[in-house]
This record gives sequence, structure tokens and C-alpha cells, in this order.
Amino acid sequence: MSVAPKELEPQARSLSPDERARLVDVLLESLRDAPLAEIEATWDREIEERVAAFDREELETISAESVFTETHPSHRK
Repeated sequence: MSVAPKELEPQARSLSPDERARLVDVLLESLRDAPLAEIEATWDREIEERVAAFDREELETISAESVFTETHPSHRK
């Protein structure tokens, strides 16, 4: 037996802001398509691999100061 949205709305509005936020997360997650979930999983793996490579000092890094100096004239000395 399903409950009509008109019946759920007053109950949802009576929740605390944190509870409403959790409810929104659950509802949005239930709408996600499988392809989006797969894309997010792929990015999660990519992030893990990049962090691991950084931790192993296998990546070339650039300081924020260098980036700002090159991209924003106001940061040049």
C-alpha cells in the first residue's frame, strides 16, 4: 500500500532540517540511473588511484603559488 505525496508532505515538513536533508538524499539516490552510478563509481576509483599515486610520490605536483602566479596577474611579484 503506497502513501500519496499529499499525505507525506506535511509529515516531511515536520521533520528537523537534518532529517529532511537525509530524506532528500535518500529520495534523490532512489532516482539515480545505473549509468550515473557507474560513472560515479569510475570516478571514485580514479580518485583513489590518483591519491595513491600521489602518496607514492609518482605524480608531478605544482604549487598553488606557481599556478596563481601563472594564471592571475595580480599574484605576480
